[in-house]
This record gives sequence, C-alpha cells and structure tokens, in this order.
Amino acid sequence: MGNRLSKIYTRTGDTGTTGLGDGTRVAKDHPRVEAYGCTDELNSAIGVVLASGEVPEPIGACLTEVQHDLFDLGGELCIPGSEVVSAADVERLEHELDRFNESLPPLKEFILPGGGAPAAACHMARTICRRTERRVLNLASNEPVNPELVRYLNRLSDLLFVIARVLARRDCGQEVLWRHDRGRGSD
Repeated sequence: MGNRLSKIYTRTGDTGTTGLGDGTRVAKDHPRVEAYGCTDELNSAIGVVLASGEVPEPIGACLTEVQHDLFDLGGELCIPGSEVVSAADVERLEHELDRFNESLPPLKEFILPGGGAPAAACHMARTICRRTERRVLNLASNEPVNPELVRYLNRLSDLLFVIARVLARRDCGQEVLWRHDRGRGSD
C-alpha cells in the first residue's frame, strides 16, 4: 500500500490538475478522472442505500462487497494499464442478480423510481452507475481500458435495479408502476 495522507490538502491541484496513481498529472476534467470520480460517487450512493434504513442482511452484505469492488475499480481507473476487476467479479454479480431476482414476479410494466427510502436510494445509485458506465466507455474510446470494467458496471446497474425492486416490495408491498395510459394529451 502506498503512502497514507497525513495532510488532506496538498495545494497541487490548485491549478486544475490532479495526479494519477502512476504519478502522471492530468486535468481534473480528463476522461479518466471523470470515470473514477463517477465511480467514487457511485460508491457513495451505495453507502446511502446502506444507511437509508433497514436493508436485509443478504442485500447489505452484497452491497458492501460491491463497495469494495468499486474501490478496486476506481483504483484501476486511476492507474493506467492496471487490471484488477476480472470476469469472476462479473460472474459473482450475475449470481447475486439471479438470487435476488428469483423471488420477484416478472416485470410487465415499467416501474417508477421510489418505493420507500432504501429503494429510492438504490434507484439513484442505479442511475449513477449508468453514468459511470458511460464515462468509462468514453475513456475507452480514447485509451485502453479493461473490458471487464464495462461488463461489471453493466451488471451492477442491473443488480441495483433488482435490489431496488426487492426493497420496494419489502417496504411498500409493491412497486410503483408507470401508468402510460393516464390520459395525457386528451382535452
């Protein structure tokens, strides 16, 4: 493990640049910084899910493991050329997806984000995950990126959707369905 920060401010970023894990300095709006910044935001959003109320243990354990993965993923993005996230990580998410989805009824309508505080927070994390995926894809269009990162984020957004469904049904008994036929446009 590298040096730990004993002083939080360094003043090295005052000119709009930041240091990557390999020592390279880049602009703070560089696609790589955007990608790992969104990863950090996603990790924080998952922390909000965990702190938002009663989250059942299997979900809590799963999301805590995801937080560790996201820290690794962000580190991988911060150090060009490193690869930490693997196909096994993606497979683990798929297993969790199948496990949580097993108890849910088939989805026949779109659902609205909501369904209690934990479910709503999970939907927010899902949308941040989708943005993170887009930022990683943007970076990958200009620089080499481990393809497992994109696969991981894609599965994670699906997992967060399924967990939001589980939490909504647990907290409210059902999900809030989008009513496409609610009379729009008729006078």
